[in-house]
Amino acid sequence: MGLSDKIGNAAESAKGKAKQALGEATDDEQLQAEGQVDQSKADLKQAGEKVKDAFRD
Repeated sequence: MGLSDKIGNAAESAKGKAKQALGEATDDEQLQAEGQVDQSKADLKQAGEKVKDAFRD
């Protein structure tokens, strides 16, 4: 996994955590859900990159 991929995934995950926290603070269930989706996307991308790296070695 390249450094830019790692940074992008970390940023997307952080954005999702922030959205989720803001949603919880404001009782906005849709914002909470969006935050969880953003975090899940970042996790899936990271897992995919790890699989790619495993096959490159």
